[in-house]
Amino acid sequence: MIQRKHILLAVGIVALCASTTLAYEQPLPDPLAAGWNGEKVCEQLHKDADHRILRCTFPPGVGHERHYHKKNFGYVIAGGRMRITDSSEVREVDLVAGSSFASDGLAWHEVLNVGETTVVYLVVEPLRTR
Repeated sequence: MIQRKHILLAVGIVALCASTTLAYEQPLPDPLAAGWNGEKVCEQLHKDADHRILRCTFPPGVGHERHYHKKNFGYVIAGGRMRITDSSEVREVDLVAGSSFASDGLAWHEVLNVGETTVVYLVVEPLRTR
């Protein structure tokens, strides 16, 4: 009888772990597919064999739901204050028009416009390495 209880307990633990793992293995959307409350915040301006260019627009109170990034370069068209959450921290940054940023990629992050101005920036993603 003890062995049967242990087997049932082990089966239950494995089932719980499997369902928990499946929840975390759901693929995150890329920046184009991710939105905010069901609405798109980025649009594709250009795509060819070498790169993709997105324009992302965030009015005050609008963010970008959790998504991942491949390697990219960003250019701020219209600045403002954004809250950025990723695996290491939550921080608020002031994006200044004309500034730029680069990333080797992120497993995940999410952003929210916490300022009073609409933030707009371009994201340029290389699609192949040379």
